[in-house]
Amino acid sequence: MSSSDKYTVETITELHTWTPNLFSFKTTRDQGFRFVPGQFARLGVKGEDGSIVWRAYSIVSASYDEFLEFYSIVVPGGKFTSQLSKLKVGEQIYVERKSLGFLTTDRFELGRDLWMLSTGTGLAPFISILYDFKTWETYENLILVHSVREKEELAYEKVIRNFKKSEYFSEFSSRLHYVQAVTREEVPNTLNARITSLLENGELERAVGIAIHEDHSRIMICGNPEMVDETRELLTKRGLRVSRRGEPGHLAVENYW
Repeated sequence: MSSSDKYTVETITELHTWTPNLFSFKTTRDQGFRFVPGQFARLGVKGEDGSIVWRAYSIVSASYDEFLEFYSIVVPGGKFTSQLSKLKVGEQIYVERKSLGFLTTDRFELGRDLWMLSTGTGLAPFISILYDFKTWETYENLILVHSVREKEELAYEKVIRNFKKSEYFSEFSSRLHYVQAVTREEVPNTLNARITSLLENGELERAVGIAIHEDHSRIMICGNPEMVDETRELLTKRGLRVSRRGEPGHLAVENYW
């Protein structure tokens, strides 16, 4: 395996297509690569001109897995994803040695309820966080909300539901509340509005049966930048504040776009 001071060269070991525009992939993992669940890695692919194009990708896999897993959308004409989506099992990808990001549970003081609000591929870091046994021990309620446009985009549904059946997590199965929101079609047993609307009208909290309050709620937000900004604004108006370095709060967001 070749490498440099900045990155390692990894091999794609598995590909999974969710929809024509959504796919996930696994790669080998350098033994020296470390990350905290919720963080992201910077991935590189060779562009058409031979230069390496870099983008940030949240890590889906557990911190203890021997592989790395990522979840991606194909951006039409995108300089990075157009190349990434052409890669096949056995081909190579670059992974920067240093993991990054602040969407981690250590940003919070202890709370009772951990809310994980996601749109689209923003789901990725929350899968990794749920693979962390400490998450289940720390919080009484884990509320994972995944909002998509169409039902077929509800990726990782089986993985999420299987946490309740896992021999490692099943004793805490009642703590996980999985909420699906589909905005462009009516789907049974799902909410049918954007996360911001569901927060504004109280439907999200009613559906879960748990109220958001600064005393016991800790909220992580990941998804498209508009959703992140609007959700953060809504929640700060309700008295919750964003966690900052050395100053734990109630909200954690990731901005790598």
